[in-house]
Amino acid sequence: MGAGHAHQLYREGRSPVHALPPHCKIAAVFCFVVVVVSTPREAVWAFGAYALLLAGVAAVARIPAGFLLRRLLIEIPFVAFAVLMPFVAEGERVQVLGLSLSQSGLWSAWNVLAKGTLGVAASVLLAATTELRSLLLGLQRLRMPPLMVQIASFMIRYGDVITDEMRRMRIARRSRGFEARGIQHWGVLAKSAGALFIRSYERGERVHLAMVSRGYTGSMPVIDDVTASRAQWTYAAALPLTALAVCLTGWTLL
Repeated sequence: MGAGHAHQLYREGRSPVHALPPHCKIAAVFCFVVVVVSTPREAVWAFGAYALLLAGVAAVARIPAGFLLRRLLIEIPFVAFAVLMPFVAEGERVQVLGLSLSQSGLWSAWNVLAKGTLGVAASVLLAATTELRSLLLGLQRLRMPPLMVQIASFMIRYGDVITDEMRRMRIARRSRGFEARGIQHWGVLAKSAGALFIRSYERGERVHLAMVSRGYTGSMPVIDDVTASRAQWTYAAALPLTALAVCLTGWTLL
């Protein structure tokens, strides 16, 4: 984790949110998501309040709405699943725009959409204000099992390595006049996939030998010991504590 590592979700900035230690932000987002999930689905107004809280965080972090909305597209499969729920769920039926829908299915769809969208939005804000290397350091600081942190670190790095290898193989195929246009070309693509696996495996072996030769014994050295002051913890706790007040109010008003 000694080298920097940029990713497409991160948006460089100098806001107070960017400046917070990564473990403070991770803990705040985790607690916020727990509070959101614990909120009764009937408290519709509470989810609107959560959305306003996240919008406030995005404004402080100077994250444009378009940037956030584009990253939210990752939840489209869950949206499709939620849309189907009112049609397939059992129970009392209600008429909505001429369609017979399950009332319990409608509530379940709302529950999935509201809580899922808020959770994804909070995660996107975390990724947009925290570099991948800092996220890994934050997880390490929060006493996450070191083996899991190392696995996540290697997955991130080797994901980019494999992607770059695929790009070079695609350029090599095109430079030789190959263009996949139908099922008759699947054999070439299958051979390319096999070659990619072998190359990735061999590169992994070489990297492991290089690490061992440099003293790797199963744990990654911590170069930057990230600490947080009481003021920074208080600043990070503002989001989950405010959300908790909203959640408790929602349960009280039921």
